Amino acid sequence: MPFYQSKGLIPPKRHTVFKNEDDRLYYEELVSREGFSHMYTNLYHLRMPTRVLEIGEFYPIELKRGDKTHRARHIRTASIKSTGNAVSSRRPLFFNSDIIISKAHVNKSMDFHYRNGHFDELLYVQSGTGSLKTNLGILKFGFGDYIVIPRGVIWQLDVDDECRILVVESNRPIETPSRYRNKFGQLLEHSPFCERDIRTPELSEPKDEEGEFLVKVRVVDGIQDMVYSHHPCDVVGWDGYFFPWIFNIDDFEPIVGSLHQPPPVHQVLQSEGFVICNFVSRLFDFHPDAIPAPYPHSNVDSDEILFYSQGEFMSRKGIDLESITYHPMGLPHGPQPGKYEASIGKKRTEELAVMIDTFKPLYVVDAVKEIDDTDYIKSWL
Repeated sequence: MPFYQSKGLIPPKRHTVFKNEDDRLYYEELVSREGFSHMYTNLYHLRMPTRVLEIGEFYPIELKRGDKTHRARHIRTASIKSTGNAVSSRRPLFFNSDIIISKAHVNKSMDFHYRNGHFDELLYVQSGTGSLKTNLGILKFGFGDYIVIPRGVIWQLDVDDECRILVVESNRPIETPSRYRNKFGQLLEHSPFCERDIRTPELSEPKDEEGEFLVKVRVVDGIQDMVYSHHPCDVVGWDGYFFPWIFNIDDFEPIVGSLHQPPPVHQVLQSEGFVICNFVSRLFDFHPDAIPAPYPHSNVDSDEILFYSQGEFMSRKGIDLESITYHPMGLPHGPQPGKYEASIGKKRTEELAVMIDTFKPLYVVDAVKEIDDTDYIKSWL
């Protein structure tokens, strides 16, 4: 996230001697992207961050492609049988070489730490509250929060009550849209949100503890257990541009016009292989002859995932909350019968939905067949 933050204790100069009042040395760690040529953060630890006590088990993850039928889908994710912590409760739904999309029903706090070594993560909180405890500080979260966790951050998710979370793992960084940033990285005046809307970690007291601390490290094809000889959250201070952050969907200011606006005006995040948009409550188009419902369209270069979070979506009927509709490239899609006509003259919509458009075809995992509404393709008749 391209704006500077400084938390806790840091020395006046990088790469210099930095000690506490007992003449004990703090240890500097540089966390950087694209080698040394992109954003970075310097962290200062009580102990060397490289002290791994032992390597534990490796747990393979293999995503199995399911039904290859090329069709639109309605996936009832509310019916997923899933419990556990924020890692064990994940149920993958769609994937390609750029992205993995999962749903997690989290009813337990994590009793270990987690570090995604190969993917940036985005968690959209559909329900529940809790805390994301990271080595850079704590973030409280609740309904409608997008939690962005860059790879390499060590974290633990505690829940106050059951959370339902849409999970995105990306093989490239997840960022704010480049068209809403100036050449200095600042969000522009006409961006639908700004830096004031973004929450950053609150650094807590460092954990000065030795022992055995399990850190599960996610890599491309599985999870590697590692045992640290000290608590991984022993940071006394940090500064830089690399950190986890939260943006709430209700802080997105919708862009409206006299005629129907195309989906890019709803964009909230980007990566190299996909974009994320959110549809929020907003005024409808105000031209006297406007048709507020979206026109039928063929995204010939994108697969579309739409997660229905709250309210009633203006172009769909028979869709449950927490459902996902999937419209693959190669097929036109649009409002269902009656929705196009019924939108004429409407003044506003009350809805929350998250859209993920990928630039490569998505594969459906085999387990989706249990919650797949196979009659959905007939809903336009």
